[in-house]
Amino acid sequence: MQKTLKTLCAVALTLSAVAGSAMAQDAYPTKPVTMVIPFPPGGVADTVGRPVAEAMGRHLNQPVVVLNRAGAGGGIGMAQVAKSAPDGYNVLLALSSVVVLPEADRLLSRPPQFELAQLQPIARLTADPTVLVVRADSPWKTYAEFIAFAKANPGRITFGSSGNYGTMHVPMEQLKAATNSFLLHVPYTGAGPAITGLLGGQVDALASGPASVAGQIKAGKMRALAHWGEGRLATLPDVPSFKELGVPISYSQWSGIFVPAGTPAAVVTKLREAARVAAQDPKTIQIFTSAGTSFQFQDMPEFDKFVQDDAKAMLAVLKKIGKVN
Repeated sequence: MQKTLKTLCAVALTLSAVAGSAMAQDAYPTKPVTMVIPFPPGGVADTVGRPVAEAMGRHLNQPVVVLNRAGAGGGIGMAQVAKSAPDGYNVLLALSSVVVLPEADRLLSRPPQFELAQLQPIARLTADPTVLVVRADSPWKTYAEFIAFAKANPGRITFGSSGNYGTMHVPMEQLKAATNSFLLHVPYTGAGPAITGLLGGQVDALASGPASVAGQIKAGKMRALAHWGEGRLATLPDVPSFKELGVPISYSQWSGIFVPAGTPAAVVTKLREAARVAAQDPKTIQIFTSAGTSFQFQDMPEFDKFVQDDAKAMLAVLKKIGKVN
């Protein structure tokens, strides 16, 4: 009888704990959610993340607070979320470099800051080809003039990036490899500082998502020479793709939301709903349009496959590029 009572008590406690956990998940979120953007303000991730965080917060009835956690080409902020508690209160707004950085660390014979398997994809938000830009007062009016100078003057043209093997660095390494040219890499802590460096004359060129440079191009401060996409871009219809110019390279700078692997399914479902609502929000769509980008939304199942496919493709690119400074 005593053993039976003890067994019944143990079962009751277990059921109570399970029920309490389920109720906590159903109630999520009960406090503000932190969205980690692993880059400084002013870049594509920030341009995308802030309006999305605001729209998601309205749907979740809790603020989604943006935290810029820059460093190591985005690796520090990505690792912070990957290693955080899987409770839905730390989400990551990552760029496509999230699939590159662990492999880049291995390429450089150092322990990865995080593994892609530590992160659960929630939703893709944007996917834009990068654009090669120079200052409007630069001597290069066309890509042909730019690459001709680069080949005749190895190392004279400098380009900025958000950090080694980041979304602004990899496409430029593709360009160097495809054209057998030498451009000098100057890494910054993020896209915002790199763009400031270009405008201030510290570097000569860079590759960036359209959202970060469209305003500067419209204002006559930058000139776009080519892009890594297919065909012509709606926001930059006069700018040719590299494929049009006979250079067989492509690169997409996508953005998406991730949470730590192991986050409860009920919490993941609520975050997926919030991301979908944000992608349909008229205010957010207008902000994106003004910034020169648009939602290219993918929900979790499709985005998960997209991430895995992109990781394989970028691994092949990294092996081709090899170790770089």
